[in-house]
Amino acid sequence: MSFDLAWGQASDAGRKPPNEDRAGHAQGQGAEAGHGAIAAIADGVSRGGLGAEAASTVVGTLLRDYFATPGTWDTSVALDRVLLAHNQWLAGMNRRRSPAMGLSTLTALVLRGQTWTLAHVGDTRAYLLRGGLWQQLTTDHVLAHRDFAHQLTRSVGSDERLLVDYVQGDLLEGDRFVLLTDGVHGALPDPALRSLVATPGATPQAVADALVQAALAAGSRDHCTALVVQVQGASQATLHDRTRQAQALPVPPRLRTGDVIDGLRVLGTVSDTGTHLLYRVAETAPRSDGGADAVPAEPRHFALKALAPSRAHDAVERDMLAHEAWLAQRLQEGRAGRHLARLHAAPPAGEASAFYLLYDWLEGETLAPLLARSQPVDVARAVDWAIQAAQALGLLHRQSVIHRDIKPDNLHVGADGVLRVLDLGVALSGREPEATRLLHAGTPSYINPEQWPGYDAARRGEAAVPDAGGDLFALGVTLYQLLTQGRLPYGEVAPYQLGRYHRDPVPPSRLNPAVPIWLDHIVLKAVARAAPQRFETAEELVLALQRGASRPLPAPGATPLAARSRLAPWQVALAFSLLLNLLLVCLVLLLR
Repeated sequence: MSFDLAWGQASDAGRKPPNEDRAGHAQGQGAEAGHGAIAAIADGVSRGGLGAEAASTVVGTLLRDYFATPGTWDTSVALDRVLLAHNQWLAGMNRRRSPAMGLSTLTALVLRGQTWTLAHVGDTRAYLLRGGLWQQLTTDHVLAHRDFAHQLTRSVGSDERLLVDYVQGDLLEGDRFVLLTDGVHGALPDPALRSLVATPGATPQAVADALVQAALAAGSRDHCTALVVQVQGASQATLHDRTRQAQALPVPPRLRTGDVIDGLRVLGTVSDTGTHLLYRVAETAPRSDGGADAVPAEPRHFALKALAPSRAHDAVERDMLAHEAWLAQRLQEGRAGRHLARLHAAPPAGEASAFYLLYDWLEGETLAPLLARSQPVDVARAVDWAIQAAQALGLLHRQSVIHRDIKPDNLHVGADGVLRVLDLGVALSGREPEATRLLHAGTPSYINPEQWPGYDAARRGEAAVPDAGGDLFALGVTLYQLLTQGRLPYGEVAPYQLGRYHRDPVPPSRLNPAVPIWLDHIVLKAVARAAPQRFETAEELVLALQRGASRPLPAPGATPLAARSRLAPWQVALAFSLLLNLLLVCLVLLLR
């Protein structure tokens, strides 16, 4: 969801024409939407009549160049790079044309995701009105003595080394930000400012006009400019938002059945991996559809995922869980959302008091307990689940997301018959923390051969870079299990072992006569030892499964002995040497 913002802007030269104040705002569109929105206000400082030029250039440059910065940069970094570059240019111009000089104050506000960021130099100001609370967000850079209260200690263009104040905070729907030059805030006391900004029903434009006119009526001797922005709808949280919240909020204590957190009652612990805890929780407050006679609705159930208390001080784990939250929220807005558990940005009761993820509770079960029951799975159902899983992976891969931990535990069949992919904790998106990227992720028995260090001699002992092929191999292993009552194509690999791929898998039809030959060929191709023999894309696998017997794949050939192991040629040579030596011994014994 993009921002829903309302703007208001007013300016008047007052008693000192021409007007050297400048203000402006812009909102990213299309590819630039991820940068959010920016507002800036500046008050030119004249020496030789160049104050208006300085204010115009700093506001114009900031509104234009901010959207040209890389989207991966933090907002404060992007602002700093633009401001420092412009300050060096302006300071250089001032040095060449001295004694004429153009300086400027600046207060810039960026609304991005669910965070606001301020950059501030000089004595322009920023205020926030939130829920009746009026707060000044900036500090004036002026001399402390009251007789020199208008003498700036910092300004854009006065020195090649510019020190900028940066402030960040959470952005909420209903927030009203106000940027003012000193011609307004110097003429009106705080109570008067708050009263005008909080006028019931007033639009941002009406508030900006009222502020300027009130300052002029109070006898302001300076230029008067006001810029007001009303947040009517917040945007989707960015990865920076998630990471900042993850580091700022505490980790919940270990919860017990019956405990309540943020309006959610714990019904029980679902899993404890040592790093993460997963609880089943339910709303404590009853809901109704309205009306005096309405019957309260059944409380909704959720899955609450949190770090274990023992990992509370692990900043890396916090970042990884924050990346999972950001990725899940981003994916659920698209077509892939149908095959994912829905993530809630906040608990039903309001803001979260601790750092955790809240997913919809999915009725049904994962494929793991189904396999644990050792009951034969109907071939048609297994194929349908494989098609749904491959379609979901295809949607993820098209958005450059690699899951890296596909297995029965992470494939959930809901009561509605829809298969959903769970747990994006180790997924790669291109924005993941470095620790996630370097992690040898996945469950050993489902990891493709080339992911193991030393498997491919050409890589000099290094594992291959994870890609979509790893997800498809893991799905092939899962389908093999479904068709063979839990058997693994290459046997089980313990966490402390390396994968062993010294033989070709047994065709599923030999272990389950109900499996047709055409499905044998698809499964064996999906779990082939060599990557070039497998499916290249999820769409290719889906097409093969949908065509079935109408257009069967050719039978895969057996892997030559020399290709099964790097030691195979040496083993053959050793066997030949032993046989030759045995023949020589026999010959010597016969000649005696």
